Amino acid sequence: MAAKINTEDVGRAWIIITEALSSKNRKRNEAEFNDAVEVMAQNGLGYMIEEWFVECLQQDLRRNVAPTFWKIFEVEPSEPLTKQLGKAVNYLHEITMGYMPCINRLNSTAVILEHRKPSTIFNQNNLSEAYILLIKSIIFFILPTRFCSAVELFYSQAFKVFHHSTSDDEDDQDEEDEDECKGCDKEQEECMCKSIMDNFHAINQQLDDIGILERVSGMAVTSIVHDRIKNHIENTCKGNFETTYLKNLEEWLDSKVLGWLTLVYSGNCRNTNADCIEGFKGRLLHFMYETFAKTHIDQLFNIIIEFPESEPAILDLKVCLEKTDLRGTLVSSLKTALETRLLHPGVNTSDILTAYIAAIRALRILDPVGVILELVCDPVRKYLRSRDDTVRQIVCNLTDDGSNELLDELQKGQPLLDDGCSSDDELDDWENWMPDPVDADPRSTSKSRRASDIISMLVNIYGSKELFVQEYRTLLADRILTQFNYEIVKEIRYLELLKLRFGESQLHYCEVMLKDVADSKRLNSRVMDERMKAAKREEIEVNAMVLSAQFWPAFREEKIKLPEVMQKSLEEYTKKFEALKGNRTLNWKPHLGLVNIDVELKDRTLNFNVSPVHAAIIIQFQSQETWTVEELSNVLQMPATALRRKIAYWQTQGLLREEATDKFVLVEEHKGRAPHDIIVTDDDEAESAMASAQTQREEELQVFWSYIVGMLTNLESLTIDRIHSMLRMFAMQGPSAVECSVPELKRFLDSKVRDQKLLFSGGVYRLPKPDML
Repeated sequence: MAAKINTEDVGRAWIIITEALSSKNRKRNEAEFNDAVEVMAQNGLGYMIEEWFVECLQQDLRRNVAPTFWKIFEVEPSEPLTKQLGKAVNYLHEITMGYMPCINRLNSTAVILEHRKPSTIFNQNNLSEAYILLIKSIIFFILPTRFCSAVELFYSQAFKVFHHSTSDDEDDQDEEDEDECKGCDKEQEECMCKSIMDNFHAINQQLDDIGILERVSGMAVTSIVHDRIKNHIENTCKGNFETTYLKNLEEWLDSKVLGWLTLVYSGNCRNTNADCIEGFKGRLLHFMYETFAKTHIDQLFNIIIEFPESEPAILDLKVCLEKTDLRGTLVSSLKTALETRLLHPGVNTSDILTAYIAAIRALRILDPVGVILELVCDPVRKYLRSRDDTVRQIVCNLTDDGSNELLDELQKGQPLLDDGCSSDDELDDWENWMPDPVDADPRSTSKSRRASDIISMLVNIYGSKELFVQEYRTLLADRILTQFNYEIVKEIRYLELLKLRFGESQLHYCEVMLKDVADSKRLNSRVMDERMKAAKREEIEVNAMVLSAQFWPAFREEKIKLPEVMQKSLEEYTKKFEALKGNRTLNWKPHLGLVNIDVELKDRTLNFNVSPVHAAIIIQFQSQETWTVEELSNVLQMPATALRRKIAYWQTQGLLREEATDKFVLVEEHKGRAPHDIIVTDDDEAESAMASAQTQREEELQVFWSYIVGMLTNLESLTIDRIHSMLRMFAMQGPSAVECSVPELKRFLDSKVRDQKLLFSGGVYRLPKPDML
């Protein structure tokens, strides 16, 4: 059964309470007020006191306080924003101070009303918190643009003055020489820094008294601090990669930025949460790392190119990536930069390889697991695979005399690992095993990514060691046959290093090639000794390089019939060789080699080191002074086009002159021209002794020709796809079989069409009829 309410006592108590809480009459003493509250509580009506007060408070804030507060920003638009902000905050502070006695009075009745549940108005612990919530929800629910601008201007001015006041002594000394104050942008005599800071402290104090400091200042302070961090990183760190900055940035953030935030939220503030600064510090540190990382990611291509000088920047970026979620941004940005600035025809293959090697070294430091390197450099590997000279450039760098990254890697002597030879199960330090990042390619193992060095990654561009060994074999042969000496100590050293990488079986042919050079040196010594014993001086002394043909790459072919005096010398050397070697003989390559020749003219004698072809041409002018190209072509049995190109060398030396078209005469005297003015260099002399890769490939594809002729003889006509499928079935089987793609086969068949050995029409190939040949 409900308790009976004493209406007379309740009525008198309610009048006392409302008068005590009225803004117009607060003269009731505390004892009288507490007795009235006790009467209401005893009659079960204590809850009505807070509800009535909060309702009145809401109406007053909504009808009177809020319109008056916002009207301050509309009355005089020309008035400075910071002055309007000060007036508005001062007005709200006065209103709050007027309410505080009533709020405190009600908060003190908690002891009287302790027999009931504590206040749960708006789910707040007390009326003070409920009042702050009402202020935020009624007045600051939506912040007008003008108010936001005023708040941002107010804190920006104070922030600038604060940094000016805490600047270094050197900066202060510099400012003494200037007429304008950097804090307030006024003349030194009219400096307002103190006034700005006094106003800042006063308004900040009032906002804190009201309990809305964070609500009003949070967005503006965060924006100002973020802009300051961005500008500081941009001005301090951008473009300089040889210095580590993170530690200095953290110290700057702690002293300058957090010092400012402490001034805003902790200096003379009572109502601000003590954890506010710590919360800001964590967020601002993350923002600083993120901004710094983005700045370096935008410059990562330049950082990689300048590696290893830029290693401090790489280490800073590594720390930032561990604290932010920017791996995906880095991968996307760097891939775009590489494709835009590196992977296009305007960049030399050597430059692309240099950048790729720098990327391998730099990204290994940035991400030791190798996932970023794998993702970023995939387009680079594909592009290098499409260039014809990639393998040659890599092999040249491996065996260059100068110091470079590849040669340094080669000298480490680590064996080359095959793909898939290792697995995660083989990890030695299994207790410290960590999984790969989520963006790792599941098709490759973690250990293979970590173990791959620079040379392994370059070899993996093609996925085959054989291609690199073949290119080295060709390069070695070219070096031997163009240097024209028997000094192979350096080549033996390189070969031993390569054997550690690629294995001895892969480089057996190269060992035989170097053995041929050593054997040739001994052979020439024996021939020379016999020549000296016989006391017979030959017209042309021959030193030969005797090569085991099956172990050497294909040579460049060139038709030439040497003059009789040169041919006779070669035949005499062959006889001496046969006498020494028994049942072995020599098959000469007359267009290869070097001839040291003296050309005696009327006014001088000139010495040249030229190819046998050039020597054969100039020797012909010994018998007659004038020759036509056709005559020389018939005598030397070489094509006229090749002959003209060779004659051009002697023209540049000033020994031959073209009197008429294709008619050349020997120049015995040079009137008005000194001998030292003659050009003695020619690009043709540096021509490779080996057949080009394209020529070698065409010779390899010749093995298919007999199969193709047999197919077309039996089946009359076939499409390119049908020919290719049949070749794969019958001619491309076995470990040593030559592989051929459809595009390569098409080029080969088209060359046969041009040679009129095949007909092509309607998408099919057929053999020409006998009467058409």
